[in-house]
Amino acid sequence: MPFRLLIPLGLVCVLLPLHHGAPGPDGTAPDPAHYRERVKAMFYHAYDSYLENAFPYDELRPLTCDGHDTWGSFSLTLIDALDTLLILGNTSEFQRVVEVLQDNVDFDIDVNASVFETNIRVVGGLLSAHLLSKKAGVEVEPGWPCSGPLLRMAEEAARKLLPAFQTPTGMPYGTVNLLRGVNPGETPVTCTAGIGTFIVEFATLSSLTGDPVFEDVARVALMRLWESRSDIGLVGNHIDVLTGKWVAQDAGIGAGVDSYFEYLVKGAILLQDKKLMAMFLEYNKAIRNYTHFDDWYLWVQMYKGTVSMPVFQSLEAYWPGLQSLIGDIDNAMRTFLNYYTVWKQFGGLPEFYNIPQGYTVEKREGYPLRPELIESAMYLYRATGDPTLLELGRDAVESIEKISKVECGFATIKDLRDHKLDNRMESFFLAETVKYLYLLFHPNNFIHNNGSAFDSVMTPHGECVLGAGGYIFNTEAHPIDPAALHCCRRLKEERWEVEDLVRELYSLRQSKSRAQRKTVPSGPWEPPAGPGTRSSPASRDQPKGKQPAKQRAPLLSCPSRPFTSKLALLGQVFLDPS
Repeated sequence: MPFRLLIPLGLVCVLLPLHHGAPGPDGTAPDPAHYRERVKAMFYHAYDSYLENAFPYDELRPLTCDGHDTWGSFSLTLIDALDTLLILGNTSEFQRVVEVLQDNVDFDIDVNASVFETNIRVVGGLLSAHLLSKKAGVEVEPGWPCSGPLLRMAEEAARKLLPAFQTPTGMPYGTVNLLRGVNPGETPVTCTAGIGTFIVEFATLSSLTGDPVFEDVARVALMRLWESRSDIGLVGNHIDVLTGKWVAQDAGIGAGVDSYFEYLVKGAILLQDKKLMAMFLEYNKAIRNYTHFDDWYLWVQMYKGTVSMPVFQSLEAYWPGLQSLIGDIDNAMRTFLNYYTVWKQFGGLPEFYNIPQGYTVEKREGYPLRPELIESAMYLYRATGDPTLLELGRDAVESIEKISKVECGFATIKDLRDHKLDNRMESFFLAETVKYLYLLFHPNNFIHNNGSAFDSVMTPHGECVLGAGGYIFNTEAHPIDPAALHCCRRLKEERWEVEDLVRELYSLRQSKSRAQRKTVPSGPWEPPAGPGTRSSPASRDQPKGKQPAKQRAPLLSCPSRPFTSKLALLGQVFLDPS
């Protein structure tokens, strides 16, 4: 019998007072300028409370007005909030925090840290801030963006994570001690997202530093998950990184899996890697075939496709935004509207929502001020301009301020049914939730640059283009400038690619024969074998029939605009005269 969802018709909505800027009787959309200022005020209420009551601890405890370490004693909220400061236009505080982080953060400590969380929050936050430093008015050192103190900090943090990848499968442990490496007896069971959420940060780090080891280990981990999918094309929730055997076999798009799919898409865009996109599109077919019901996504058994949990998890709300990145707007909007009905019912998204019953799941009634639905609204509004998406932004501001705001910041909502609060403000509230809200209501922010403006900077490897838009957000909402990946490459292949592009441009103006030009060697670059490096996934033997055909992507291209237009402006600056 086919599975059918029975959705209750009479959803009880949380009624919140309408402020100036909310839609009036004529149905006008919320005033973006009004809500932009409201969001900025939210940020500073939370940020100032952290500085006054919690720094240098990782996170603020807003009910007791003090702080605690959560993910490793890194002053995490400060790192997570740094690029948000610039997006809000506060260059002076950005500059001050950069100095504070250099003076106070130390990764050579005896702390057990989450490999996943340290990567997305610390490495991602430092990389983003490094690439935005010049725009923020920081006096950058010669050679930037190929060098700089924040880049060195990001590299140091990432190197502390590398021992976790030293497993028979190449899939990392979930936890590593920053001083001693992987502890003896550490559990080998890691969630899928904890294995497949490194390519954005690690490929950026390899491109900026010239050390391929980071991108190599991230690609190996991605490929091992790809090879481990079931015959019907699904992956489970947790896997043993020593044996490669699935421990939790529930397949879905939510907690434990989510950012693996996200990074296949964003990695494909960032690196212009057709193989990563082909992998995601294959997963997407299986997801639609087995988990998609009436524009909801359920959890199923990864080998059989039978429904195991008919629930919606709040972490799944990133999915419409991801669909928008591949152009699947209609499906994205339908799913978004389903999720929005849940928000209206409770004034937030409960961690788990039983779809057939139309209510929360026991012990999963909380809302820790997560950003995912707001994130999807921002992406979809950029794609469609639908005012319904601004209404979600308005509802989020009103709900969070009404329910969660306390004297010392914003508190996690422990139970959406009675609005009880918990004594925690996650760092992602400043890194993601506030940032996506602000960008939803700020269409002219530099993050939304369409390529009409850009900066040209000199590096030891030539002149390069930065700040032209097309920013890729990591899963902690830290924006990465894709053009920066081409500023610091030391590989001869890239110079050959650029020379070929420039010559093609010149051939339109000159009648020189193509045969007179230097032959450009073909074939992809392979990382050197040696201590501390792994062979690239392309160089390993893969099971036949279980991967898309290898595609060689152009190394010098950006998702937001063709590089040929920039090359036409810059002439031969990319050519190495030697």
